[in-house]
Amino acid sequence: MAWVEKLKDKGRETGKAAVYAAPVDGKRPAVKLGEGRHIAWSHDGTRLAYVDKQLYVATIGGGARKLTNLVGYVTDPAWAPDDGRIAILFAERAVGGGGPLEAEPVETGLIGGEIHNQRLTLVDARSGAAKQVSPAELHVYEYDWSPDGKAFAMTAAPGPGDNNWWTAQLYTVPIATGAATVIHKPALQIAQPRWSPDGATIGFISGIMSDEGFVGGDVFTVPAAGGKAIDRTPARPTSPNTIAWLSPSQMLVVEYVGGSIALGTLDLTRGELERLWQGDEGLHTGVFGNFAASRDGKTVAAIRSDWQHPPEIWAGPIGSWKQITQANASRRPSWGQSKSITWTSDAFSVQGWLLYPRDFDPAKQYPMIVSPHGGPAGIATPHWPEPRFEPAIFSALGYFVFLPNARGSYGQGEAFTRANVRDFGGGDLRDVLAGVDAVVKAAPVDPNRLGIMGWSYGGYMTMWTVTQTARFKAAVAGAGIANWLSYYGQNSIDQWMIPYFGASVYDDPAVYARSAPITFVKNVKTPTLIVVGERDGECPAPQSYELWHALKTLGVPTELVIYAGEGHMFRDSAHKRDVIERAAAWFDKYLR
Repeated sequence: MAWVEKLKDKGRETGKAAVYAAPVDGKRPAVKLGEGRHIAWSHDGTRLAYVDKQLYVATIGGGARKLTNLVGYVTDPAWAPDDGRIAILFAERAVGGGGPLEAEPVETGLIGGEIHNQRLTLVDARSGAAKQVSPAELHVYEYDWSPDGKAFAMTAAPGPGDNNWWTAQLYTVPIATGAATVIHKPALQIAQPRWSPDGATIGFISGIMSDEGFVGGDVFTVPAAGGKAIDRTPARPTSPNTIAWLSPSQMLVVEYVGGSIALGTLDLTRGELERLWQGDEGLHTGVFGNFAASRDGKTVAAIRSDWQHPPEIWAGPIGSWKQITQANASRRPSWGQSKSITWTSDAFSVQGWLLYPRDFDPAKQYPMIVSPHGGPAGIATPHWPEPRFEPAIFSALGYFVFLPNARGSYGQGEAFTRANVRDFGGGDLRDVLAGVDAVVKAAPVDPNRLGIMGWSYGGYMTMWTVTQTARFKAAVAGAGIANWLSYYGQNSIDQWMIPYFGASVYDDPAVYARSAPITFVKNVKTPTLIVVGERDGECPAPQSYELWHALKTLGVPTELVIYAGEGHMFRDSAHKRDVIERAAAWFDKYLR
């Protein structure tokens, strides 16, 4: 098996990563193959492709060889069934890549004049000769080889790529002609096209998804030649997020269940999904993929962690995994225990996670920080805290931390995920507040010392919440949205908003205004710290500036920090640390 590890220098992230490989049986130690990401095994198991700006191929014990010298952005290698070619996604002459989470380029002059679409490109595994296959006008997001190696299934849309993932369709592309044919136009978003072993069917996941790469929905299949798509998990009270074919009639499915994760096999003939394993942790693919299955489905490898166990790689039969790595053996949790909480809000049963303070004393009362997750189509699952804007860290600082999976979240089926459509800040805030009430009844939380924090949609929920209630005595809003009307014209991903609001801001401004924090900003009394990246394309800095300006004018204690060069996801270790330190000082000032 192979994996990627972030490289650090004196405990700080370097922005680099290394590729390692080791036998699953543990009989030989891990071998570092080179620096890079985006790994893919050849089908015969003798070579590994990976990307470090260019495409490389390594053999175990035989070193690595650079295969390409392309000018642009390279990602997502996959070997042809005969191992003679490697497909990649390649954006020619693009200076950056990685999707809308990354920092937007500085733009001057003619804006939007040049589009660098990410195209399917074939690379000869021996010579490195490269040939672009998919049409120039389409930006390809995901793809899969046909079993005979003569075509691709792909999700794609006309560029620019960062904005149009939400309108992507399912295509097939014969390599011989490069002509793309639409075989399915989804009603909502689409992800993970997977060609069946017999070549007759293409499976995928479709549903309402607010962020590229963060997958949840129902499992669908469609004939590879085109035809009617069939929902294979209709009305299922879970959110499938990963699929892998085991046979022409059976899939391996990973799904969110409440705030947990489960694996099962979906029999397409009987229409039944048999659960094989469930655990309080998070397994998924997409932007932060940490799960892979062997081609016969008998062996699964995963990066497993929860709040008490740091990430390590495990592999083996489902539910009988064996730990492979000891990369974080010296790590110990400095935060408290966790507990799953359920409560009723309107007609919904809602779930969330409660982290107890470190060194918890049941005789004491503690302050609590509430942290709605991003998305809104996202989910809070148990995981080892990461070096970023991470609410679990505050458990180590003596706070209860409450992570609600309010309506709009994954984990309870499509109806629940869609329950906040045209209602941002309505039912989901009622869910959060009802959850706070449930926690206060169940744990020694001081109701007069409540704080709220969040990033992205969680940042919006933080900004919105302080306009709707005075229950929270301190707030930290990261990469939030203050004004949906102005946001529509500022962000680089406006297509995500149409499925949620039902129309553009130009056609129905009222639905945007009624969910905008700025509409009710004169209600705010809560001291609010606001942080954002200078080049955030998803939640642009002017949104944070707009709220800060209003609060400052109204005399509400507030600070705004804009981090130079950062996008929606911060990359600089010093910036990540500074955000947490500022947030900790802010909460200590107002909640201690």
